[in-house]
Amino acid sequence: MARFLLLLALCCGVARAAGDPLSPVGAWRTIDDSTHKPKSVVRIVETDGVLSATVEKFLDPAADPGKRCTECSDERKDKPILGMTIMTGLKKDGDAWAGGRILDPENGKTYRCTVTVVDQGRKLEMRGYVGFFFRTQVWERVE
Repeated sequence: MARFLLLLALCCGVARAAGDPLSPVGAWRTIDDSTHKPKSVVRIVETDGVLSATVEKFLDPAADPGKRCTECSDERKDKPILGMTIMTGLKKDGDAWAGGRILDPENGKTYRCTVTVVDQGRKLEMRGYVGFFFRTQVWERVE
């Protein structure tokens, strides 16, 4: 019986360590809208049930690692994009996470956003809203 309980505890620990594939928490490869090539890696974290995301890495070798958000109009103005928090405030809402804001560091604009994990956890639909209009990007999970 003791061996069974030990084995059960180990299996539960391994399952927890592997993470929930349907969770948006983790590293995601963003795709450039115009070139359709990988652009950056964004890391999504959950703190007290709220998601936020930070730009972790640029994937274009020609990208300037010191690039700054010159178009931002808030406290992020002229701050480096690398390491910048670009998404905040999303909370679980059914199968999606909603109620947050996302910054496009290219134009300095912020949008209401929702995220939904799709394709068995391999992709993330990031949808930004302005009024009734929206744009959806599909991000790919970094393995």
